Amino acid sequence: MLEVRDLHAYYGKSHILHGVDLEVGDGEIVSLLGRNGVGRSTTCKAIMGLVEPQGSVRYRGKELSGLRTDLISRAGIGYVPEDRQVFPTLTVRQNLELGLRRAGVTGRWSFDDIFALFPNLRARQNNAAGVLSGGEQQMLTMCRTLMGDPDLILIDEPTEGLAPRLVEQVGELLGEISKRGIAILLVEQKLTIALKISHRLYVMGHGRIVFGGTPAELDANADIRREWLEV
Repeated sequence: MLEVRDLHAYYGKSHILHGVDLEVGDGEIVSLLGRNGVGRSTTCKAIMGLVEPQGSVRYRGKELSGLRTDLISRAGIGYVPEDRQVFPTLTVRQNLELGLRRAGVTGRWSFDDIFALFPNLRARQNNAAGVLSGGEQQMLTMCRTLMGDPDLILIDEPTEGLAPRLVEQVGELLGEISKRGIAILLVEQKLTIALKISHRLYVMGHGRIVFGGTPAELDANADIRREWLEV
């Protein structure tokens, strides 16, 4: 589905990504792990065209590198950034409506689906998004992206700063997304969650992929965990 080859990216003169290679298959949950500052978020932004990519980003055989972000989104890729970008003066329901590809037309995800997963959003659907807690805003951002019915979704640090119960809900949502045939590239800091839900994992260090394999293979590789993941 998604094939990234020899991906480089820069912020000004700073060389952030140094030839990243990764793949995400249909319906897979693939986690991208690593310490802060190694280039995980930049990888997502380069795939989405928010940072100029150098290299190849192919989605279902089509080259995306160099396309505008809106065209990449229309191709079927959703993106949930790490900074919880809600429209604070609009209601929860209005935020969800803005995620639709066409007004009034839902895909695999309906309002009822979203509200069944997150009763808090149902109860607050007529409230301004700006008054939600940080965790609720994170849920809303993820759900708004799902309303656009993507086939692949890039999710950047969805559990950062969340209470344990909300972390559990995020894990449940990711599992439900996968069950509906949607592939996920997940940037995650919490190793326990990634090991539990991922089909495959990549570990990044210094802008490169330093490990790729299954959760069992990473769990058995103490050297990689110690050098690139543990504090």
